[in-house]
Amino acid sequence: PAAVYAYVNWSDPVAMKGWAIPAATDIAFALGILMLLGKRVPASLKVFLVTLAIFDDIGAIVIIALFYTANLSVTALLTALLSMLVLLIFNRRRVADITPYLIVGLVMWTALLKSGVHATLAGVILAMFIPMRDVNNSERSPVKNLEHDLHGMVAFFVLPVFAFANAGVPLLHLTAEQALHPVPLGIFLGLVVGKPVGIMLMCGLGVVFKIAKLPEGANWMNLLGVALLCGIGFTMSLFIGGLAFEETGVNQLMDERLGIIAGSVVSGVLGVLVLQWSLRKTTTEPK
Repeated sequence: PAAVYAYVNWSDPVAMKGWAIPAATDIAFALGILMLLGKRVPASLKVFLVTLAIFDDIGAIVIIALFYTANLSVTALLTALLSMLVLLIFNRRRVADITPYLIVGLVMWTALLKSGVHATLAGVILAMFIPMRDVNNSERSPVKNLEHDLHGMVAFFVLPVFAFANAGVPLLHLTAEQALHPVPLGIFLGLVVGKPVGIMLMCGLGVVFKIAKLPEGANWMNLLGVALLCGIGFTMSLFIGGLAFEETGVNQLMDERLGIIAGSVVSGVLGVLVLQWSLRKTTTEPK
């Protein structure tokens, strides 16, 4: 997807700042749409989508850290690294209480914010150190309990507010020139064409060289449907777009949002259509 965007915008240095926008996948939207298709979807296909989307977003976070980072502060960066060391010690000593992790995590978040590295990395790093199981209570999972406690606030407040604040596109005054601007066009093509082509190509190579195999109970058309769903960038793409074009003005931001929304909607619709057709065909075939 990044290569498709770069191909469309290669001649514009300002537009090239957004090359990473179509690289991300909105796991919540993609998985939510897949779940709407019900029990016909093989469990292995759901696992494939979740795994793919998680690694996709980890890649996007690494891109943010490497390419959308301001001047680094060595002192703040060392403070963040020291915080990570403390978190590692907590983990190795099997500390199950969430409070110490959150306190050190807040220090790490502040340090990363001051260091020039984007502070969103703090959440990912913190989650890596919180234990999956409590050694004193095998039925208790500190990280799952934290996820459960945060889910309501994140799903029903944080994400909707973020999307509402960042996704506004004034369609009333939209012109054909704006809609076909290389920025939204590159994002649209990156999400709708580049993302599924890249996924299918890598999966095909993996199967050919026997590095991997198709998810159990799934076929290539099922895989194509999931690959199309991965073209739903939305929240993560909006976030990267805000970083890429934060200093270029409102018109550029509008272009970026238009491409993300259009590409995500079309990817979602195509993914559902392909999955409905391929799953129906799979269930009606004689065994």
